[in-house]
Amino acid sequence: MDARSDKQHFPLCVDLDGTLIAADSLWEGLAVLLIRQPWLICAAVLWAMRGKHVLKREVAARCGRTAEQWPYRPEVLERIAAERTAGRQVWLVTGAAASTAQDIAAHLGLFDRVLHSTDEINLTSDRKRDLLIRECGEGGFDYAGNSRDDIPLFDAARRTIMVAPDRSARRWPGRGSAELLAVRAVSLLAPFKAIRVHQWLKNLLLGVPLVLNHELDNLPHMLAVVVAFFSFSFLASAVYVINDIADLSNDRMHPRKRLRPLASGDVSILLAAAMTVALILASLGLASLLPPAFWGVMVVYGLVTTTYTLLLKRKLLVDVFTLAGLYTLRILAGAAATGVALSFWLLAFSIFFFLSLALVKRYVELSEQIVEEGSKLVGRGYLSSDRDMIGQAGIASAFSAALVLALYLDSAQISSMYTHPWLLWPLCPLILYMQIRIWVLASRSLMHDDPVVFIMRDWRSQLVMMAGVALVMAAAVQP
Repeated sequence: MDARSDKQHFPLCVDLDGTLIAADSLWEGLAVLLIRQPWLICAAVLWAMRGKHVLKREVAARCGRTAEQWPYRPEVLERIAAERTAGRQVWLVTGAAASTAQDIAAHLGLFDRVLHSTDEINLTSDRKRDLLIRECGEGGFDYAGNSRDDIPLFDAARRTIMVAPDRSARRWPGRGSAELLAVRAVSLLAPFKAIRVHQWLKNLLLGVPLVLNHELDNLPHMLAVVVAFFSFSFLASAVYVINDIADLSNDRMHPRKRLRPLASGDVSILLAAAMTVALILASLGLASLLPPAFWGVMVVYGLVTTTYTLLLKRKLLVDVFTLAGLYTLRILAGAAATGVALSFWLLAFSIFFFLSLALVKRYVELSEQIVEEGSKLVGRGYLSSDRDMIGQAGIASAFSAALVLALYLDSAQISSMYTHPWLLWPLCPLILYMQIRIWVLASRSLMHDDPVVFIMRDWRSQLVMMAGVALVMAAAVQP
């Protein structure tokens, strides 16, 4: 018997969580379920007390995950297809719930047999090994896995294929004889990308009240802004992680968002949960050093962003007004942290300016994603026919921001605050140039779906902002 025919007698048994998919079906399903229906936390505890197999079954029945929504590893799918082409049987052998395993097997159409957890048994570790030995005999199967729970299978298998092994699997004594299937490497920066550190630049808005009130030489206020910046950034990052968990299904259907650390499986749900708790605790610790008014703004921000994640982001126009309001809340937070008075003009300008940027996000999404006539954008409340209207509203909002700024520059308040107020007038065309250019690039499909990220990378936008800062400083110089 040649090597090929001998190989055909040994089924290739493939694990699901962490191997076939770059995720854990239980923890992802549970996280999504509790974000959408947090009142089920007590029920989840009771399910877990009855056994992990019960928890898996109940979560799978309620979380709404379908086979199309999992992050499959293309390298594993290619290997399975190659083995089947060679005439070999491939089994899906997983501890996942029956509905999850069967749904995935039916969707892929690559498995000759599916073994999974049942109402009586959690099919992992020793139990999975014992079942395969009964079915195939000791050393009568090859096994592809990745985790500590798979180590008993590694010991019992004829050959072992490791896929993105965890720390315990990498320490398995027989790892030297195992085949390591090459998969896409996970960047060490993935956790930082998950909390979107680059988005912290938005929180520089907390310093705007201090700058416009010419109090940069006030050391206590400067320190308060620095503390507020990190407190707000930590809380915002925690919200980003929660939002990404709630939006996993939609992100995996998006051409760029599918590459986000959580959507791609580069950051696990358990790690994401730990990061979220740590960020919230750090944010609260820093906020305790600031005035009670700052706490009030933080509470409002937390409530609004949570509502946005769960509900408002799917509401027509309400989503973009909410985003614009969240930017303005950052300015309010800076004022609350320092006790600096805010101008009505500043708040009005902020609403119009950031509403235009929020509308850019939706305009780009409508331009990039294929939406059937009469169907809504995935996860949003917009139709494809809304694109032109969104563009018109966004450009109008940009001009409104410039108009508010012009009216403010002509006010008595400006004359009393600046030595050379006429130097501030170029701010109006600068603001219009930056925003209209963003809209022109969006219409050419050259705009990133997040205009803040675009501004960070665009040297022209950065030059405009530096020119604006220079004009404000020059206008305030004493003779």
